[in-house]
Amino acid sequence: METVHVKNIPIGEGCPLVLIAGPCVIESEDLALSIAAQIQEITDRVNIPFIYKSSYLKDNRSSSKTYQGTGLEEGMRILQRVKEETGVPVLSDVHESSHVAAAAEVLDIIQIPAYLSMQTSLTLAVAQTGKVVNVKKGQFLDPQDVKNIVGKIEGEGNSQILLTERGSSFGYHNLVVDMRSFQIMRSMGYPVIFDPTHAIRVYGISSSDPKGGNPQFVPALSRAAVAAGIDAIFIETHPNCSEALCDAASMWPLQHLEALLVQLKAFHELLQSQETVPA
Repeated sequence: METVHVKNIPIGEGCPLVLIAGPCVIESEDLALSIAAQIQEITDRVNIPFIYKSSYLKDNRSSSKTYQGTGLEEGMRILQRVKEETGVPVLSDVHESSHVAAAAEVLDIIQIPAYLSMQTSLTLAVAQTGKVVNVKKGQFLDPQDVKNIVGKIEGEGNSQILLTERGSSFGYHNLVVDMRSFQIMRSMGYPVIFDPTHAIRVYGISSSDPKGGNPQFVPALSRAAVAAGIDAIFIETHPNCSEALCDAASMWPLQHLEALLVQLKAFHELLQSQETVPA
């Protein structure tokens, strides 16, 4: 398996479990810096490598009047400030090819959103930057289909690839996590990440509505994913989830993050200490 290096953080087989975390969307510079600092304090105590995540634009909102983010220029300025203040790598998603060059000047990982995971022009533009690419598997895709996305990125000479599972469509509004997908995607030779905070979204219901997510399932799904062999965990988190401007119903409370990470790290280290069970 390819080991992907994000600055000084290795992600892959035999490496420590990595946390990718932050609020769904950049709400303000002060809040971004505060959340990044708080997560960094937590991960320093738990001893887990940390990559900060937040979106400068959420383009797939249910209403055109819903808050969509700061926009590209302001978002990159804030994420650059987060890097300078904390020293941690940063990740954000891009929604159109015209944003890629500016995003690549700041981001350590460029993320292709799940809804756009089959967009060839976007994928090629991201791959051509040479940056680490995180592909969110579309909820409409069989995990086997991810090999086609991987092939597009490799075709541009980029092998710095991360693959993220965030659930698959189960009927119209619900998602289900197929634990087989971690092994299937890992067989493609790249590290695999699990995003439980999108897997528990209830689509068709506004993310500001308490019925728009089931965060009570985040710990169980995360433990199961670690046991299934993931390399990193992707958690959207906020100090006041109910007041968040995006995905309020599905983010994991920041005050409960440390307890969850302690469990997940223990599961990961137990798995690494055991002999591999042959398939």
